[in-house]
Amino acid sequence: MSLIQTENLTKVYGAGETAITALNCVNLQVNAGEFVAVMGPSGCGKSTLLHLLGGLDRPTSGSVMIQDHPLAKLSDDALSQLRRRKIGFVFQFFNLIPILSSVENAALPLLLDGKNSAQAKHKASEWLTKIGLGERLKNRPDQLSAGQQQRVAIARALVTEPVLILADEPTGNLDTKSADEIADLLKQVAKTWGRAVLMVTHDPRIATHADRIVLMRDGQIVEDKRNAKDEG
Repeated sequence: MSLIQTENLTKVYGAGETAITALNCVNLQVNAGEFVAVMGPSGCGKSTLLHLLGGLDRPTSGSVMIQDHPLAKLSDDALSQLRRRKIGFVFQFFNLIPILSSVENAALPLLLDGKNSAQAKHKASEWLTKIGLGERLKNRPDQLSAGQQQRVAIARALVTEPVLILADEPTGNLDTKSADEIADLLKQVAKTWGRAVLMVTHDPRIATHADRIVLMRDGQIVEDKRNAKDEG
């Protein structure tokens, strides 16, 4: 059973002659423990797909299912709750709060979901330690490298124990070495911790870390292939 499934997923912006079809009948399945990279030229629909999978936008037609939950049938409150508990987001810009420590930044999703501060910080500390930042719990973002800041952002995405991680150009602000390390970490998130990871990237080298590479053009999937390097 696929953890995420889309069926004829379509998103049209505007109406009439000015209508723009950002996604056109996209069918995609991603399983738990699978790392999928989505690539394609600017304007091909990558970010729109990510937003629809994350419940940040609603489709014009078609459906998104996450663990058999049809997102289109959820109320706004139920959708917000599913986003908070089932989906973790990682962005190109780390979006850390400058005055908070690593553990405080990583704990934020749990605090927003009603957990007490001690519980939230304990869980955040566990995840930061798992991803190699056990010595940096009290550091603020300005005391961390860019790669370390992105690790904090990944811990923040994982702290609610989501089933799905959506990463939008997560290596776009990093040097080559740090970018490879973050791509390897996302692979570990899938393989070791059993999450489904879907990453949008413009970098073919980073895409090779994934199990599958999905190529998009003009709002459609034009190729969905297993990574030859992964198979080897």
